[in-house]
Amino acid sequence: MKKCIIVFLCMMAAAVTVFARPQQQTGGDDSGDDSLEKIQAKKKFVLGLDDSFPPMGFRNEQNEIVGYDVDLAKEVCRRLGWELVLQPIDWNAKEQELATGEIDCIWNGFTITDERKKALLFSPPYLKNAQVIVVKQDSPVNSLSDLAGKRAGTQAGSSSVDAIDESPEFKNSLREIIEYKDFLTAFMDLDAGGVDAVVADLVVANDSIGRSGKPLRKLRETLVEEEFGIGFRKNDIALEQEVWKTLTDMVRDGTVAQISEVWFGEDISVIGR
Repeated sequence: MKKCIIVFLCMMAAAVTVFARPQQQTGGDDSGDDSLEKIQAKKKFVLGLDDSFPPMGFRNEQNEIVGYDVDLAKEVCRRLGWELVLQPIDWNAKEQELATGEIDCIWNGFTITDERKKALLFSPPYLKNAQVIVVKQDSPVNSLSDLAGKRAGTQAGSSSVDAIDESPEFKNSLREIIEYKDFLTAFMDLDAGGVDAVVADLVVANDSIGRSGKPLRKLRETLVEEEFGIGFRKNDIALEQEVWKTLTDMVRDGTVAQISEVWFGEDISVIGR
């Protein structure tokens, strides 16, 4: 009888071990995920960004990289004892920069999409976004259909390009789509009359309209609703979890709300909501 009991207990212990192992996502020897350990060892966190994407990350008049995402990342790194390194990258090559280890994450108004999720690990959403159309204040364009036969600009490699591709009727109605190296250039060309409209992220459009002081406006219609997340390498689960845990702590103590107020005039974060 004792022998049977011992055998039974051993079988139960083995079963518990088997079922418990998939839950280990914090980077131990069993998971092979040492992403957090590597960052903690070098005490340096390299953030890849487009440095011309206001208000998420951009250069101010002193040529310093500032922005909403930058401030969030700075506070995360301060709390974790890491040095934050802001690494401007070619947005068209962002996934390659991450895959080759040149950067530790992509954190710069990075839209979560099903296609990107196939290759990357995303944090939960931290901000809502949408793709909107910006025109001149005196433009006769008041709807998407009014842009038929006209030129529209956007940033190459951005989710705005994806939004246009996912709206074939709108895309096919346009005379031409011009892709610029960044949104700042696209808005400058809109002001100069080079294009009739710019398809851009809502947060970028709001900032550009407010910051530039130029007579621009958004159409009421949007192309698609989106969410921003932080992109990591597919297997860097422990690192993603540590960053996200710190962000949720920042929500609880009001720090995220304070940063949001600075850049948007209100708390628009969706962390934990």
